[in-house]
Amino acid sequence: MNARERYRQAMERLYIACIVLAGSTLVVITLMIPVGVFMRYVMNNPLSWPEPASVILMLVFSFIGGAAVYRANVHVAVQALINAVTPGIRSAMLHFVDVCMGVTALFMIGYGVHLCVITRLSTMAEFPWLSVAWVYAPIPISGLLTLLFLIERIWLGSPPQTSIMYSDKAMELE
Repeated sequence: MNARERYRQAMERLYIACIVLAGSTLVVITLMIPVGVFMRYVMNNPLSWPEPASVILMLVFSFIGGAAVYRANVHVAVQALINAVTPGIRSAMLHFVDVCMGVTALFMIGYGVHLCVITRLSTMAEFPWLSVAWVYAPIPISGLLTLLFLIERIWLGSPPQTSIMYSDKAMELE
């Protein structure tokens, strides 16, 4: 197996890990919020942790899920503009988008790590054992994932049709 195939395989595994993590956070959020509501309004004993925990998990979902969305190429795009220009301009625009994504990913890595470093000694009131750096950790991690997926796109092209990303096709109605 050559380097290209190993990298493609690693990105496929990383993509699966991203969607499993993002999906799991949504399930946990969906379970936590009703527990908080039940405890507040039925048991008259409100819990202090469900809402801040949901916010933390939403950060994980948004950033890690965002990297997976980028690899799957299902992010919001201005397709009308891309379709309205000549193929040469279209190619230049798509290369420019890749450059912008690379700069964004590097920014997320650099400033995300900086944010984690400067907040490493701070804690949240609801979770005094949790460093705020861990709350912000999805930012540089997502930047790194996006950069790895960008390298895959530039070096190897879009993921092959055998990727798990394409197993989620719409079904025909009876």
